[in-house]
Amino acid sequence: MLLQRLTEVAERAEADGMLPPAYYRPKKIQWVLRIDADGLTAQLHDRRPAKGSKDKPLARDAPYAYRSGKMPPPYLLVDTAQYVLAVPKVGTDGTVSEAARAEAIRRHREYTDLLLTWAQSAPDDPYAQAVHAFVTSGGLARIPLPDDITSADTVALLGHDGTWLHELPTACALWAATVRARKSGSGATGLCLVCGEQGELLSTIPESIKSGAIPTRGLGRDSQLISINAAAQGRGGALQLVNTPVCERCGSRAMAALNLLLSTDTHRRRGSDTVTVWWTKEPVDDLFGCLDTPTEESVAKLLDALHECPDPIAAERLDPGAYYALTLGLNNARAVVLDWLDIPVGRLRNHLGAWFEHHRAYDGWEHKYRYLPLWHLALAAGRWDDKAGRYVARSGPKGLENELLRAALTRGPMPARLLPHLLQRIRADGRVDHPRTALLRLALHPNRKDHQVTGPAPQLEEPNREPGYLCGRAFAVLQAIQYAALGDINTTIGDKYFGTAMTAPAAVLTTLRAGASGHLKRLRRDKRGTYYALDARLAEAFAALAQLDDGIPLLLTTRQQAWFVLGYDQQRAADNAARAAHKQAQKADENASGPDEPATAPPAA
Repeated sequence: MLLQRLTEVAERAEADGMLPPAYYRPKKIQWVLRIDADGLTAQLHDRRPAKGSKDKPLARDAPYAYRSGKMPPPYLLVDTAQYVLAVPKVGTDGTVSEAARAEAIRRHREYTDLLLTWAQSAPDDPYAQAVHAFVTSGGLARIPLPDDITSADTVALLGHDGTWLHELPTACALWAATVRARKSGSGATGLCLVCGEQGELLSTIPESIKSGAIPTRGLGRDSQLISINAAAQGRGGALQLVNTPVCERCGSRAMAALNLLLSTDTHRRRGSDTVTVWWTKEPVDDLFGCLDTPTEESVAKLLDALHECPDPIAAERLDPGAYYALTLGLNNARAVVLDWLDIPVGRLRNHLGAWFEHHRAYDGWEHKYRYLPLWHLALAAGRWDDKAGRYVARSGPKGLENELLRAALTRGPMPARLLPHLLQRIRADGRVDHPRTALLRLALHPNRKDHQVTGPAPQLEEPNREPGYLCGRAFAVLQAIQYAALGDINTTIGDKYFGTAMTAPAAVLTTLRAGASGHLKRLRRDKRGTYYALDARLAEAFAALAQLDDGIPLLLTTRQQAWFVLGYDQQRAADNAARAAHKQAQKADENASGPDEPATAPPAA
């Protein structure tokens, strides 16, 4: 299924001229060997950017096939200086051994043999005949080697008029035939599982995934999507592609399409050690990009679509176009398929709308909803560095970002490990903010797949009688009283008691309520309006707790602790909204009364 979808991408990209020739891949070129028309002389030109320059290195699509082992074969026309000019590899001690010189000569000989094979296959190509004359006359041996050229530098051959020789049709055809001969093994034919047609079958996938395309914390290297090189790995002990018959064209085009997707920013999402690529059967708007860069416009479109058609099945009927997403990881030289998603576009649009609906957080000061990027949500599950004022990168659970991504795309539940881990981090950091509140809303949703089931509200719910939610609201009111009475102090009750209150609220809330009487007396003396507002709010909070069957809970379960944090944050957001509204009203009164008339302010909330 995956290879079939990738070959479809290849067909569209080939029609648009975006796909390189078969078995070609972008390469950085450091040196260019320009051969004259008569094939008698040539000049070696340095194409490396100057040191300190911001110029990008020269890069062209060039012949490529995965090579390994002790005697790797050459590439046609574009290869390292070890192959093209017989430059030996320097050892770790800075010297060149005789074995290194012999190996460079062997590789150079195989490279020249391949050049002559190309020239013989294209007798009517003047460029190929010029190369033939140059090679047979010993021209490569006459090239003076610069002191700073290394065996790993890439050298490309250029025609007298600036034509890249490896881009000639005759060169492309010969290179494709050469790779087919190397990779088709015994030349077996059969039915290809991808295209369903008879053809010559591959023994191995000829093209690998480019090094660096899949993020890794270890050594970056080329990787194979299908690699069965040990009897224990294959069905019935069969090696390589014996049990996965793929024809040459499907195998090469599928991998070329995958490398194209991996190199395109608009169809790729890179994590710390994974990468996700996505594509559609028909052109659609950028659904995937809004997960990491949500804008008011993109989120509004998704929410409108969700509210117009909340049922995912009905949404699928409205837009049945196909959407695909592939997540890859790396295990040494093997690519690991971590996730594969094949979903209708209408259903995906519904899922993404639900993702933003279920996690949005209310900002009381700005009086608007916050929609968080997925990477920020994953980061918020890590450790908060109070001195630096940010979350510590890679301090969250490994693999969480991929789990959140799948939950967003499939409307699935949050991973079970998220809630206890997040609560532990909140207790340790004493940090509650919009990303963490958004994660709590997602984790507390009873069933995200059912569009008729509602989860926690994005802002303060007066009717909510969850014990943990009421305890959190009461704690927020007590903290507001302390702040109103004492202002910004070094250590607040939140700093001292928040972690204990969210697990064992009864003793903490009872003690803090008794201690709040002194703060209320000060407010009644200095800020009478604020006193009446906060005293009433405190009475309401504890009256709601008194109506619980068992009163204030002695201990809270894990989910009740999450409700505590949610109630605490939403009460603070409501208080902030009240303060913002009061300040705005004061400012309006001052403007209306004029500079000479005293403004009458309403009681402070």
